[in-house]
Amino acid sequence: QVQLVESGGGLVQPGGSLRLSCAASGFTFSTYAMGWYRQAPGKQRDLVATITNGGRTTYADSMKGRFTISRDNTRNTLYLQMNSLKPEDTAVYYCNAPGSSWFLNGYWGQGTQVTVSS
Repeated sequence: QVQLVESGGGLVQPGGSLRLSCAASGFTFSTYAMGWYRQAPGKQRDLVATITNGGRTTYADSMKGRFTISRDNTRNTLYLQMNSLKPEDTAVYYCNAPGSSWFLNGYWGQGTQVTVSS
């Protein structure tokens, strides 16, 4: 079955960097567009960035120039490089395949907590 396992979160000071990873299994990773999402306490889950199976990327406006999404199809892994982190980036970060059957059925991994604080 589909599994999405996010990792790489932690506590970082404002201006710092983190690299998140998402290990995917149970589907043909290379054929799916993938995305990173985040959910701050008390807020809805929002889209952060997407990458097509061909490598084309899109970003939410507030992440442009600071975050970079990438993928390694040989490792079935999705990445999110986050630089110049701000306190408002504090959230649980998730990966998923937008539009996939499991996405539409509400499946999410456990996420990884990112806390930006001095």
